[in-house]
Amino acid sequence: MRLTTLLPFLSLPLTITATPTPQPKPSRLWATHYNGNVYSLTLSNTNLSITHTQKTCGKMPSWLTYDSESHIVYCSDEDGTSDPSTHGSLTAYRPGKDGKLHELSSVKTIGGGVDSVIYGVGKEKFIAIAHYEGSAVSTFKLPLKQNSHANQEFHFNMTHPGAVSQQDSPHPHSVFLDPTGSFIVSPDLGADLLRIYSIDSTGDLTSCPPVNVTFGSGPRHGLFWTDGTDEHSSSSPSTNDASKPTHQREMAAVGKTMMYLVNEIGGTMMVFDVSYARSGCLNLERKQTIIPYPNNPRKMPEGSTPSEIRLIGDKFYVSVRSDQGFEPNDSMVTISRNAKDGRVSVDGKSEAWGKVPRTYAVNRAGDLVAIGNQASANVAIVKRDRVSGELGEKVAVLQVGEPGKVGSAEGLSSVIWEE
Repeated sequence: MRLTTLLPFLSLPLTITATPTPQPKPSRLWATHYNGNVYSLTLSNTNLSITHTQKTCGKMPSWLTYDSESHIVYCSDEDGTSDPSTHGSLTAYRPGKDGKLHELSSVKTIGGGVDSVIYGVGKEKFIAIAHYEGSAVSTFKLPLKQNSHANQEFHFNMTHPGAVSQQDSPHPHSVFLDPTGSFIVSPDLGADLLRIYSIDSTGDLTSCPPVNVTFGSGPRHGLFWTDGTDEHSSSSPSTNDASKPTHQREMAAVGKTMMYLVNEIGGTMMVFDVSYARSGCLNLERKQTIIPYPNNPRKMPEGSTPSEIRLIGDKFYVSVRSDQGFEPNDSMVTISRNAKDGRVSVDGKSEAWGKVPRTYAVNRAGDLVAIGNQASANVAIVKRDRVSGELGEKVAVLQVGEPGKVGSAEGLSSVIWEE
């Protein structure tokens, strides 16, 4: 009887309800254009779209820096020169849930702001700006208050012009932190110098002796590596113990340290050993110089220049402008770092999916790269293999504003992820 009772139930068809595959959450990005607009972008699977276009950040929005801790975006305006009658601007925004930027404050700056980095001492935060046409480096205390003034300004001069017309005056092109967050380095493309600043317990910068780079190199962008911190530490605000002298904080926090630099005019990449002097400054000793391009060339392709450099794990990525390595588009070059001695070698190149890749950003997961192509004024998203480090197929390409003339301050100027 018990078996007979169960049979009708055993004969019923088995129904299985499939669990829907969860869709990845859309990613957000922001991009600036020299037309005076800042764009909010959304990436959903393979669809990249513009969600907001805002006329903001002065006449020439050039660079975005995102403070994920405070959820504030900072935009530098490249307008203006070293003439004090001209100026640029720095604007702070709070992103909305839809990615639109809501202005919090805006201040006047020295002209020509092209790059910025956030640094901290204890609970205090600051932002340092490289002013290309302004021939200066400046700092502001954060949070940025409406119409506040710079915390510090460092103005530079040259007694003799450099190797090419582009080196007619000092041109700081970027600012970046050492792994401990206790030093800032600013490559000066016009003066062939690495300008170095130590950060004291109040957040003020103190000039250290600059480091000479080979005449005619035109240093542009760089970064640090250390075995004492993770791969993303060079872009993270420092939380060092401000009660200790600067050099004591560094010596206790970092092991072997190296610096990597790309030079725009000379078309080279340089490797430096880094040591921390008891005087409280950095020592940089160059140990290698290469051409960051495949097939061991003696120089970069005619008319081409390296632009930006980033490091993930033991792979560097250098964007190359105007090489037309994938005609008519330009290239991204992948470079390996030797784990034993820190020396580098070129692996190969991949397509930038546009002209003049001025800037690019790797997402936090390390599997996507957003490339900002200046002259073609597009943002290209490409896949990155997290194991091999190779850049792969195109995910999406989006026109963002009107194209610009190669070699001019026109077109797309920067792109970042909201991460």
